[in-house]
Amino acid sequence: DSLFCSQQEHAYPADELMPLTCRGRVRGQEPSRGDVDDALGKFSLTLIDTLDTLVVLNKTKEFEEAVKKVIKDVNLDNDIVVSVFETNIRVLGGLLGGHSVAIMLKEKGEYMQWYNGELLHMAKELGYKLLPAFNTTSGLPYPRVNLKFGVRHPEARTGTETDTCTACAGTLILEFAALSRFTGTSIFEEYARKALDFIWEKRQRSSNLVGVTINIHTGDWVRKDSGVGAGIDSYYEYLLKAYVLLGDDSFLERFNTHYDAIMRYISQPPLLLDVHIHKPMLNARTWMDSLLAFFPGLQVLKGDIRPAIETHEMLYQVIKKHNFLPEAFTTDFRVHWAQHPLRPEFAESTYFLYKATGDPYYLEVGKTLIENLNKYARVPCGFAAMKDVRTGSHEDRMDSFFLAEMFKYLYLLFADKEDMIFDIEDYIFTTEAHLLPLWLSTTNQTISKKNISTEYTELDDSNFDWTCPNTQILFPNDPMFAQSIREPLKNVVDKSCPRGISRAEESLGSGPKPPLRARDFMASNPEHLEILKKMGVSLIHLKDGRVQLVQHAVQAASSLDAEDGLRFMQEMIELSSQQQKEQQLPPRAVQIVSHPFFGRVVLTAGPAQFGMDLSKHKAGTRGFVATIKPYNGCSEITNPEAVKEKIALMQRGQCMFAEKARNIQKAGAIGGIVIDDNEGSSSDTAPLFQMAGDGKNTDDITIPMLFLFNKEGNIILDAIREYEAVEVLLSDKAKDRATIFKGKMIPNYIIDSNLEMENMDQKSSENDSHKPNSEEAPSESQDAGAVSEEPEGGGESSAVGDPEPLSPASADTASVSMADQDPRASGPAEAGAPEPACTPGDSQPQEQNTQTEANSKAHWDSKVQPMESILADWNEDIEAFEMMEKDEL
Repeated sequence: DSLFCSQQEHAYPADELMPLTCRGRVRGQEPSRGDVDDALGKFSLTLIDTLDTLVVLNKTKEFEEAVKKVIKDVNLDNDIVVSVFETNIRVLGGLLGGHSVAIMLKEKGEYMQWYNGELLHMAKELGYKLLPAFNTTSGLPYPRVNLKFGVRHPEARTGTETDTCTACAGTLILEFAALSRFTGTSIFEEYARKALDFIWEKRQRSSNLVGVTINIHTGDWVRKDSGVGAGIDSYYEYLLKAYVLLGDDSFLERFNTHYDAIMRYISQPPLLLDVHIHKPMLNARTWMDSLLAFFPGLQVLKGDIRPAIETHEMLYQVIKKHNFLPEAFTTDFRVHWAQHPLRPEFAESTYFLYKATGDPYYLEVGKTLIENLNKYARVPCGFAAMKDVRTGSHEDRMDSFFLAEMFKYLYLLFADKEDMIFDIEDYIFTTEAHLLPLWLSTTNQTISKKNISTEYTELDDSNFDWTCPNTQILFPNDPMFAQSIREPLKNVVDKSCPRGISRAEESLGSGPKPPLRARDFMASNPEHLEILKKMGVSLIHLKDGRVQLVQHAVQAASSLDAEDGLRFMQEMIELSSQQQKEQQLPPRAVQIVSHPFFGRVVLTAGPAQFGMDLSKHKAGTRGFVATIKPYNGCSEITNPEAVKEKIALMQRGQCMFAEKARNIQKAGAIGGIVIDDNEGSSSDTAPLFQMAGDGKNTDDITIPMLFLFNKEGNIILDAIREYEAVEVLLSDKAKDRATIFKGKMIPNYIIDSNLEMENMDQKSSENDSHKPNSEEAPSESQDAGAVSEEPEGGGESSAVGDPEPLSPASADTASVSMADQDPRASGPAEAGAPEPACTPGDSQPQEQNTQTEANSKAHWDSKVQPMESILADWNEDIEAFEMMEKDEL
């Protein structure tokens, strides 16, 4: 309730709430985030997406007011290009879901007596605006459409795309068919059916799988990998649910055919791994994306409970390790993409498994989800997406699906039947959790139920019945049975899969050995250099101190020597890559804990390969910051009285990092933060920096040292200029505010009412046990260091690497993480942005504010202008980075 009110207060009529800065996200007024912004159409997205959620939560008065707002304020004729897929599931689905519950309430006689189908009229208007996207020879829609000008119009700015994802074209039938059934206008259902028919015809016939992206004109598969996650997920979901809603047998036949292929090739319990559609026995990737978390819920609807329990339990173990489900994770459960935009798919599957099994275990799972949201994602104006689950840094983003789906499923998980004002079993959930009534199956059937399509695979499986499986028959309410399935998987993440043998290691096991092994190579050894020359390998010293190895096969003494040289190069590339991975350290966090930030601002920091290991000191190092003199820290500190017992701030450059650390430690500092001297640098646009030693023994350095890029460093420097006394916490990852202020006076308006102080020790202990090991944190998908393979064609190969690959970094020798250079460590993670305090009317308990807090708030308000400038710069950097980081998800 308070979250919806906060969204309305701070964001309406904008499409989404920006919870860190307490304002609305309006497309065109904020820096572009690329494809993510295609969901925004200046049509009050979050309000429409949340309509039926209000009724589920029994907020009927709020629902009635929200409907009036939508009717009065929302304009669907904007000159703006939007995603057909997102607009269909969020806006069209939201309007239809709102209409469904509105007529239900009107029939009950208490609310919505004035309602006359206004939401349905808006849905029909929007449906017609989406139809121009289907103007293709295949019937597959363009991925984008201009709400005002359609497609291909000179002013439409769209219509040149050739590809779309399978889910984008195959997730239309529920909303479009419902629109046709509600209005009696058959064209919408006809278009959606034609798109589904085309995808079915283009499936790979030998495997019965579909690819991720397809050419909308030719029907050729552009990406030929297949799974149940991003790009395909809701296509399978809508085949089964279209049968449930519309009663068309062909949809169930198609789903069963695909499901048989999924369980034959993709399902590797408890994993679900993508494969190639033409070679389904060959895995296409070694990681999974978080969108596949919906699949156990779909398996429940299908009646296949055992694999649903297995996959769900595996996902839950990943969540317990990282607090949230990373956007992607590897088969040995390490973070692959560290973001988490508060996706609801796991909560959805948890709800369906509880409904099927009655096992109270899933209530405990739901409780964990709620506690983690309150503890790590809750901010003054809402819930913020996680930029990096490893550090706890936030993103100024709260997608509309958080209110539309996450809240709905979590509420239904714990709600009793008497808590509901209607029977939820009379409705089916769309992929956005909107409610469509099942009675639509017998209304306005203007289309033949049997689709015109080719033969179906004969499947000998007792589960493939013509009616939806009754889970009470297939799986009686026996919690012990579910527990027996989960038990072998409860440690599957902690006991991760063993490391496989690399290709290079396999090649070393047989065949003739090269006369010189990469691991034995010494650049200072004249004999080794002579052997390299014989193999056609030349050594080039680069300006930045690195060494590049290039092989020219034609310059080798013989064909056998050329073969040895190629083998040596392959070894060197593998060895250098392995060394970088071994030297990777996870990102650290600098958290501003003093007024007015109170722990809300989390800056992503680069670690040091020397000094205190913050991963082994969970409490971190806390203290006020002080700028040292000289600012570069390369000589004896001249203001030790200002630095003693404080965390020293210094500038990068002019000497080794270890030398800076020794100088401030000698002056009495308890920690150090090195700020990049490269103007404008940011962790949002550059790989995380890792500070190396000086090639000597650094055991004498005992204080923690962290590195901040220029933009992040300026956040602290500006705070010092604004507030003078700035206190920070250096830690391995962000701490929740209750932990930070344990035993201290906490301003009332940042107290989380859902956290009980007496349970703090226990919860803190549990969180520590769930944190990833430092060696598991870095993403395997990101570039790891100053080593690259540069094939130049014509039998020529190249590698940039360390002349002594196993030696520690120093100032004089090139290495993966040389001192004062930019090694590629784990990927960038967002640092949180400072935020103004929320105004009265938000979710914080105003009656508890003291006079002191009021004075503090006034002090903050009087100084808000400079901080607004910081916020503007910071958010601009975040948006720029997200454009660079755009990925398949």
